[in-house]
Amino acid sequence: MSFTDKVKNKAEEIAGKTKQGVGEATDNERLFAEGQAQEASAHAKQAGEHVKDAGRDVKNALS
Repeated sequence: MSFTDKVKNKAEEIAGKTKQGVGEATDNERLFAEGQAQEASAHAKQAGEHVKDAGRDVKNALS
C-alpha cells in the first residue's frame, strides 16, 4: 500500500468518526449513519490494501 493510499484511507476513517461524533452530539441519526458508512468504507479499503500487500510479500518470498 502506498503512503498516499494510507493517508487517504486514514483521513476518510477520521472524517467518518468525526461525522459520527457530531451526529451523536446533535442527535442527527442521518449524519451518524453517514459517519459509520464512511468509516466502514475506509476500513474495507484498508483491508483490501493489506491483502494486496500480503500477496505481494508471498510472491516476493517465492521468487
